[in-house]
Amino acid sequence: MLSHTTNFSDTTNFSRNARFVPPAIPRGRADSFEMMGTSMSFARNAEIYGENEPAEYLYKLVSGTVRTSKILNDGRRQIGAFYLPGDIFGFEVSTEHGLSAEAITDAKVIVVKRSAVEALAARDSDIARQLWAMTGRELQRMQEHILLLIKSAQERVAGFLLEMAARIKSSNEVELPMSRQDIADYLGLTIETVSRTLTTLENSAAIALPSSRRIVLRNRAALRRLNA
Repeated sequence: MLSHTTNFSDTTNFSRNARFVPPAIPRGRADSFEMMGTSMSFARNAEIYGENEPAEYLYKLVSGTVRTSKILNDGRRQIGAFYLPGDIFGFEVSTEHGLSAEAITDAKVIVVKRSAVEALAARDSDIARQLWAMTGRELQRMQEHILLLIKSAQERVAGFLLEMAARIKSSNEVELPMSRQDIADYLGLTIETVSRTLTTLENSAAIALPSSRRIVLRNRAALRRLNA
């Protein structure tokens, strides 16, 4: 968990088939983000911030994979998003985090004070536009995730595989950094349903499963039809 007593400089700067791409700052802005932010490392499964904690910082993922999640009243976990290197996370509409964030793998992040970004945006119209665009894309991701959860199991899994292939920028082979339990909790399914659906897709020659986390997309057109 990020200690809120850590001293960060106040000058720290920080679709149907076009799938959501999490917020990313253009190259020039990204350089400033990394140069003026504070680098922190988190071990696998370590908490980066907790639900209901003050949303005082924004985070750029440099390496590793991060998930945001919430424990529901019945004890089930719902994963809200997965973040990959280059993604920005920690955006909130309020002053507190609605979800917790944990490192799926060992992760390195650049941490930037939210108030510093807001102050910079007030002085720089380009930064203000980028911040507004990133916030809008995060809201779009939330909306797409809600729509995903009303689809069939095959549609959810097919859509997830296409999304990850696009984000990882792979050709046909995807090495998933998250577990099948993580995938199940993101898609609102049981781990048994996810495994059974992957086997069904493999039997239909839409994918191949060389290992539990390595997936070859053999027939993208078939997956897109399922995700239509």
